[in-house]
Amino acid sequence: MSTSTSNVNLIDFLNQISIQLNRYLAMGIFLFGIIGNILNTLVLSQRQLRSNPCSWLFLVSSIFCLISLCSSLIPRFLSTWNTDITNTNEILCKLRVFIYYNSMTIAFWLIALATIDRWLSSSTTVNYRHKSTLKNAKRGMLAIIIISTMIETQQIFCYKANLIHTPLKCYTKTVTCGILSDLTFALITVFVPLTLMFIFGLKIISNVRQTQARLRPIAAPIADKNANRNLALITVVERPNQQRKTDRHLLIMLFVQVLVILVCTVPFALSKFYSTFTRDTPKSVLQKTIEDFIFNLFLLFLNVACGMPFYIYTLTGGTLFRKALFKLFHR
Repeated sequence: MSTSTSNVNLIDFLNQISIQLNRYLAMGIFLFGIIGNILNTLVLSQRQLRSNPCSWLFLVSSIFCLISLCSSLIPRFLSTWNTDITNTNEILCKLRVFIYYNSMTIAFWLIALATIDRWLSSSTTVNYRHKSTLKNAKRGMLAIIIISTMIETQQIFCYKANLIHTPLKCYTKTVTCGILSDLTFALITVFVPLTLMFIFGLKIISNVRQTQARLRPIAAPIADKNANRNLALITVVERPNQQRKTDRHLLIMLFVQVLVILVCTVPFALSKFYSTFTRDTPKSVLQKTIEDFIFNLFLLFLNVACGMPFYIYTLTGGTLFRKALFKLFHR
């Protein structure tokens, strides 16, 4: 009897904690992310940064992060007062899920594309460096949006409202749909772009080392104005110091963002797989409550990946990004 009572108390406690997390933590992440991404958009849209392909990709990624945060966290917040109509309306359920996963996928792939752009710009091969252009970045962005939209269309057919015995009422309607949705998220949204970021990140490091090895001071004699025939030495480098500094800060921003995405997305991807594969397995009320609590917690932290870019750029973007931020407030 005491065990049963303790289980009931634990179930009630976890349900109450889940409601509070969806109400207050979700709103905190939402405000944190919305403010950050709006400031990020305003800073990166300045001409000084907008003309850089990598910065431009970060800018568009921030816009899609805004869309992702709104489509995810507002319904989570409303659900604590039973006013989330996406749980009961079939069309809104499908539309919200499609927008959420599609915008997140596009945002992550744009960061992956930014990694490829940094690899091109840091290459010792001139032809590769010439491919790092704003025009090519826009072409890549357009291709990502089209392909992601086509892939994520399956979410519209797989999700259904008013479901029971699932972590959320708006969820995949069958195990087959769940596996398809989970694989799409794990592979297309998380694994493939993160793998590309990691591979090209290593290539960037290799390029930087090769460039540093090639950049040797070249002594060039010039006449010194203060002496008749004395000679002075100047150092000639292949790239302007300011450009190298910009590239270095963009690289740091890139690696930190990759790490944040990895930490925030992998737990949810694993939890999503577990929920799908154990969907038809008999479970006690306590076990299901614990699993749903963990699922919802990981779902909330998944949104942190889209809420962090501005703060990452501010802390790791060097003086270039912070000067652009100060310039924004001193207009």
